[in-house]
Amino acid sequence: MILSVASYFVVAAIAPWLVRRLGRNAFVVLAALPVATTGWALSRAGSVFDGHAVVESRAWIPQYGVDLAFRCDALALLMVFLAAGVGVLVLVYCARYFDDDEPGLGAFAGVLVAFAGAMIGLVTTDDLILLYVFWELTTVFSYLLIGHRSEHRGSRRAAMQALTITTFGGLAMLVGLILLGERAGTYRLSEILADPPGGTLVTASIVLILVGALAKSAIVPFGSWLPAAMVAPTPVSAYLHAAAMVKAGVYLIARFAPGFAELSPWRPIVLITGCAALLLAGWRALRENDLKRVLAYGTVSQLGLLTVVTGAGTRDAALAGIAMLVAHALFKATLFLVVGIIDHGAGTRDLRRLSGLARAMPVTCLVAVVAAMSMAGLPPMAGFVAKEAVYEAFLHRGRADTVVLGALVAGSALTAGYSLRFVWGAFARKPGVPTTTCAPLGGLLLAPALLLGASCLGLGLAAPSLDHWISSYADLFPADGTDYHLALWHGPGIALNLSTAAVCLGIVLFLAREPVVRVQLATARIEPSRLYDLLVRGVDRGALQLTGTTQRGSMPVYVGVILLSLIAITAAAALGRLPLPFPDTPRWWDSAAQVVVALLVVAAALIAAGTRHRLPTVLLVGVTGYGCATLFVLQGAPDLALTQALVETVSLVVFLLVLRRLPSRFRDTTRPVRRAVHIVIAVLTGGVLGSVAVSAYAARTRPPVSDVFAAAAEEAGGKEIVSVLLVDIRAWDTMGEIAVLAVAAIGVTSLIFVRRTRELPRLADRAPDAPPLPADGDDAHPGHEREPAPEPDGRLVAARTLAPGRRTVLFEVVARVAFPTVLVLSLYFLFSGHSTPGGGFAGGITAGLALLVRYLAGGRYELAEAAPLPAGRLLGTGLVVSAGAALVGLIVGGAPLRSTVLDADLPVFGGVHIATSVFFDIGVYLLVVGLVQDVLSALGAELDRRIEQTRDPDAERTVIV
Repeated sequence: MILSVASYFVVAAIAPWLVRRLGRNAFVVLAALPVATTGWALSRAGSVFDGHAVVESRAWIPQYGVDLAFRCDALALLMVFLAAGVGVLVLVYCARYFDDDEPGLGAFAGVLVAFAGAMIGLVTTDDLILLYVFWELTTVFSYLLIGHRSEHRGSRRAAMQALTITTFGGLAMLVGLILLGERAGTYRLSEILADPPGGTLVTASIVLILVGALAKSAIVPFGSWLPAAMVAPTPVSAYLHAAAMVKAGVYLIARFAPGFAELSPWRPIVLITGCAALLLAGWRALRENDLKRVLAYGTVSQLGLLTVVTGAGTRDAALAGIAMLVAHALFKATLFLVVGIIDHGAGTRDLRRLSGLARAMPVTCLVAVVAAMSMAGLPPMAGFVAKEAVYEAFLHRGRADTVVLGALVAGSALTAGYSLRFVWGAFARKPGVPTTTCAPLGGLLLAPALLLGASCLGLGLAAPSLDHWISSYADLFPADGTDYHLALWHGPGIALNLSTAAVCLGIVLFLAREPVVRVQLATARIEPSRLYDLLVRGVDRGALQLTGTTQRGSMPVYVGVILLSLIAITAAAALGRLPLPFPDTPRWWDSAAQVVVALLVVAAALIAAGTRHRLPTVLLVGVTGYGCATLFVLQGAPDLALTQALVETVSLVVFLLVLRRLPSRFRDTTRPVRRAVHIVIAVLTGGVLGSVAVSAYAARTRPPVSDVFAAAAEEAGGKEIVSVLLVDIRAWDTMGEIAVLAVAAIGVTSLIFVRRTRELPRLADRAPDAPPLPADGDDAHPGHEREPAPEPDGRLVAARTLAPGRRTVLFEVVARVAFPTVLVLSLYFLFSGHSTPGGGFAGGITAGLALLVRYLAGGRYELAEAAPLPAGRLLGTGLVVSAGAALVGLIVGGAPLRSTVLDADLPVFGGVHIATSVFFDIGVYLLVVGLVQDVLSALGAELDRRIEQTRDPDAERTVIV
């Protein structure tokens, strides 16, 4: 089964290529896959229907008990027959329904095949998580199929409506599945149903699962999406909305009913919502003029009937429900294909414009009559057999079931009424309407509908065989004292009388169709689609109102809310665990130097909070960072100190670059009360975090995990535990972090300037007569004359780009001379980081600092000379190198990111000891260099360019947004 399901997605991938090669005839080739699936199902039918399920399982996520588990029992096999068997005929139908020049036909073919695979996977999986995966795959594929003609606004809207509603139900179902799996202690569905757990949590999970099922099957209150989806091509309607997707919700109810139908909320939910859908949609179908919409509302009505019967929780109801599910898939798929034939031949689906097609399309008319008879419940069709079984399942039971039976009879009358409306509207001759002309039809377009229509008749005649197929599922329910079996004729009785009454009442509704339509138009309050629009608009307005209330554009408010939430959550957790553990003899310091540095950090932080000038504030914040680095050194952690000092240096320079575009002083607009609140929040945050740190350390009951890091580092061939931790022991974390770092670099610099030049300016591209960048104060006063540009002096770039007032020749020369040395130092950090303080991150920051010094010395043209490669290329190359290093171990048959130690004697270098994880570190190195270069490009070079363009001193005080 695993191979069979996977093959659908493989074939879906090559379907566009087949369509390009074979045109629409590729659909006939693609039909071979569901033919093979149908053959497989036939080969297993005997043993499965005798109660021997086919089981297959492979480990997927063993840490969480999630497996690729499949189980094909009688219910699943019947659904496979429907999904694969109807899929074959729909694919063959597509070969003549579409033209070769249909836009996006290859993608449509691939998505349709993939949907078939997802549906087969859904009904055969035995794992709750895998069930949800296939469930959402059908949602996504149906969205693509409904919106196939995306150039039409109606198609896009209908696809989005279906996606929104079914995804909402799917998310609710996911929560229910997880709750159920955790409560049961297993995610294997067959094990859960064999021994159903109980309790309030299980009840809540089942309600959530039912929400997902009702949304998928378009049951009240989620029924608006299915009629809107009729804008999809007819093969989509025949497959998704008759035989496959909408049956997924009914299937889920049928699957869970043997284990959970006795829960108190189950029957009220399925009976009330099912009866409501049955009656409301059936009543609405009586006034529709589009043949597809008649069938669409009829489908919603019939799905309500299926929800009631499959969810009733008795043996007879289960037998009747699955019989009706099979019959409905056959007759509704037939009728949708007939509508496509009529639309293809006559060019319209409007029953007010169709007249006399019975003579022009006699075979099509015969097929439609047979299918409509089955839908209306007339003998000897499969629909009649199932309808009688439905009535029998609710006879001679309690008062509630008697009320439900009345609703079922009324719904059956409505079904008979719109069945007659469909046949009359499609094929009858109407007075005053010209006879409809019809284009000739090919055999491949008619054959699928003919075969499905014949199945409606054949399955009715073979009712005992259908009874045998379903009985192994129905026997899962407790016996209710009856021994009912499906048969074409049970003789006179209450069920037959009810069927006769329903058909007669349906005939009356059809004959009184004009008064019925007038009553409907007079009483209709709101369209379902309009209700959906109002709901979505209300959600949008509510979200806008909530966003406007909470997102005020104030950074202090945002930070305050975050910190208050942290305080509240931590305090609430701490109150339940009082008294908190604290060490009996706390160790406050190891040396007097630590006290001095700590006091310096505290003093710098307090002074920074009180100063009103931006530059001193930035410098004082830098002092706190360097102070922390010093504490790391005093504590014996030089690796952390090195990284902290490097990052602090880069951060400090970035702050200084930003200050060029900010006012020199903070605007003191904070009221005293608000300032007091800020102080209280700051004190509480510090106290809470400090208490958490101390109590967490004191509460330790197990050995720290870091105890094993030394041995792990030695096994990885390194002595520097932190570096080995980053590139070997927890390399997956580092992989995720560098990916986030790359995205953050691109995102932040793009937010600073929505439009900016990504490439650094080259000196060769600068006009020879372009004036140098003005010195501070130039053009500040009217009449001020700028000094003339000096002659180029040697190879210093700043001589041709900066005014003398902005140059420091000594700094430029030192930057040029020191630049290669600092790069070599960065490479030393990179390659020696496995055994000494350093690593790819520290090396990348060091190289970034070298670029930073070049920029500070000579401006953006000097930076361009020092950085010949674009920042984006470095970022991308770093990610590719790191990911490639991660995959090498997998390619050679090992584990991803698994490193190997290599020892070699080289002629010049002598003995070399290197771990392959250094290649991963090289990727980190390149990415960090690209990050620093991108920041310098945005906050340095781009700002310089704009200042040079504007030549406006006021522009230098424009705040970056």
